[in-house]
This record gives sequence, C-alpha cells and structure tokens, in this order.
Amino acid sequence: MTPELTYLAYSVVLLIAHVLVQATFSDLSKGIGWALGPRDEDREQNPLAERLQKALRNYLETYVAFVALALAVTVADAGNETTALGAAVWFWARVVYIPVYVSGVPLIRSVVFFVSLSGLGLMLIQLL
Repeated sequence: MTPELTYLAYSVVLLIAHVLVQATFSDLSKGIGWALGPRDEDREQNPLAERLQKALRNYLETYVAFVALALAVTVADAGNETTALGAAVWFWARVVYIPVYVSGVPLIRSVVFFVSLSGLGLMLIQLL
C-alpha cells in the first residue's frame, strides 16, 4: 500500500476517534439524561465540548481535500517522497491540532492549521 493510502487509513481512524471523543464530551456536558433521551430541546455545551466540536468541523473542512489528493496521487501513480511527506505532514498536523485547539492556544492553533495545509500543498504540486 502506498504511503498516501496508509495515511488515508490512519485518517479514518483519527476521524472515528475524534467523532467519538467529541460526541462523548458533548453529551456529558449536556447531561446523560438528555443524551439518552429524545433530545427535543437544545442545550448548551461546555467550552471544552464546544472546542472539540469546532476542531472536528475544522478537520472535516480539509478532510475532503486530503482524501481526494491521496486517491488522485495513487490513481495517477504520481506518488513520490514529496507526496508521502505531504500526507504525513497533513496527518500529523491534524493529530496535533486537536489538543492545541482544545487547550485554547490561539496562535499555535493557526500555525498548526497552516502546516496541515502545506501538507496538502505538497501533494497537490505533484499532480499539477
């Protein structure tokens, strides 16, 4: 399996873990009775759960591009050290992004986000 597809598989694991953690913190912050009930009324969640939700939304915003690039690089047989590095940079930056965002560190969060975008750029350059 190519490095890009390996990181694509890892990214699915990260997505599942992120969804489970975010949903758990969100439900716990709203109350277990509410979480197990019909959820007819909206409830506020605590700041930690809110940050996890925003981090997940941010992950999904770049995830589609990563999936498309990983598949395009593989199908086009355009994979090389640069695309493998791009996939690794995107993935590991996304792993780092979650705790950085949740901790509320503003500047580092933005830097990590742009590092993840640079990983996508490394992959894209090889396809153009």
